[in-house]
Amino acid sequence: MPGQVDGAARRQGAERELALRAARRIGEYLTTHPGENPVAINGELAGDDALVVPREAAVLLAKILGFLANGEGVHVIPDSAELTTQQAAEFLNVSRPYLIKLLESGEIPFRLVGTHRRVRFQDLRAYKSRDDLARRRAADELTQLTQELGLY
Repeated sequence: MPGQVDGAARRQGAERELALRAARRIGEYLTTHPGENPVAINGELAGDDALVVPREAAVLLAKILGFLANGEGVHVIPDSAELTTQQAAEFLNVSRPYLIKLLESGEIPFRLVGTHRRVRFQDLRAYKSRDDLARRRAADELTQLTQELGLY
């Protein structure tokens, strides 16, 4: 998958501690400077210049460092990326055959490249958002029904 980070950064305790400290520092900076854009990151760079990045990139970096600090792997996938059906199924945490049913039923748009299906990441995210919302609503309805019946 595009932009996958794996291996040493997930396993080494020293790397995890470093990632945690960096995530906290960036998070604190973003909290204390809420309107600042772009963000300057000072460090040991050649020529003592600050690394200047858009605020959105600093927020993303803090999130990535937080995941690495927890020993989790990270995937960075642009919205425009096209994924294979296997990659799409892994993202949704469903089986590939189930994903194919979603594609064929029109729940998620796709295109064919020869005989292979390709799914845009932004379409997967949109489906996941709709599905998550439907699940939340169903859970809320069950909770309300349980309370109305006095079962809770």
